[in-house]
Amino acid sequence: MTEAIREVSGLGPADLTDALLSATAPLVLRGLASSWPMVRAARESDRAGSDYLRRYYQGATIGAMLGGPEAAGRFFYNSDLSGFNFQPVHAKLTGVLDEIEAKSAMHPAPTIYVGSTTIDTCLPGFRQFNDLDLGRRDALASIWIGNRTRIAAHYDLPDNVAVVAAGHRRFTLFPPEQLANLYVGPVDFTPAGQAISLVDFLNPDFDQFPRFAEALKHAQTAELGPGDALFIPSMWWHHIEALDPFNVLINYWWRQSPDFMDTPTNALMAAFLTMRDLPPAQRKAWQEIFRHYIFEADEHTAAHIPPNARGALAPLTEDGARALRTQLLKRLNR
Repeated sequence: MTEAIREVSGLGPADLTDALLSATAPLVLRGLASSWPMVRAARESDRAGSDYLRRYYQGATIGAMLGGPEAAGRFFYNSDLSGFNFQPVHAKLTGVLDEIEAKSAMHPAPTIYVGSTTIDTCLPGFRQFNDLDLGRRDALASIWIGNRTRIAAHYDLPDNVAVVAAGHRRFTLFPPEQLANLYVGPVDFTPAGQAISLVDFLNPDFDQFPRFAEALKHAQTAELGPGDALFIPSMWWHHIEALDPFNVLINYWWRQSPDFMDTPTNALMAAFLTMRDLPPAQRKAWQEIFRHYIFEADEHTAAHIPPNARGALAPLTEDGARALRTQLLKRLNR
């Protein structure tokens, strides 16, 4: 029911074009990072890959998540969504790597996962020999380390290039318009900051989540090995399954908007507070206001107002963002 993500091969770390990195559809970049020393070490053995990471580690404390074997690698909620099925801990990377190696023969094993850790903080010097050229983009480079894990489908605001540096991973992606068919959980109480699909992708309950069958008709999948990469466009839902006892992912996040723009999630949360529970006629009126000023805004929207008087209707600048933020805070705090 799913289709394969489109692939290209033959590109190297310095061959990523602006057109590719601003696309709106996912793309597998087969062999993109094959030249990385980390990838070559991981292809030799799990121990060699682990030892390569240790070479750069200088003792920084990192965040990790620990789950029992009964979770089968799935980081998720507890049975009534009042908590989670894992425990967050602070640890040394060497200890995490030791634990992964010690449990490598167990299946299912206790789940060990280091998520979204800044590489330059955790592994200074690593990117000198293992990196991508993203041009003018000021990307956040992070590392993810673990054993066999499953990360529930979620979206991220930034665009993303994810590089498999060790092990194999299976990616399942959905376009943004599949939101209603993914049965997303709470938006303000989440395992790792982003709202997630409540569907167990390895054992979907179509009686409880019948529309997930429709989502699968639009799913795109790929399995990646060491050196392969995947471009995930902004706002695409992605479910990630690590398939081996030792897995390392390097990813790069960047936004196509200026740093002074706030996350649209703030607008969503404010809308819960101010609009969602209005009477239907009022919600419909506000839908038209947002259509006019936000979703279909163009050069004609404020053309009838002198440029010096457009205020918030003018193109957003850093000073304008600061002024709007000040006004919003005053309104929220009154």
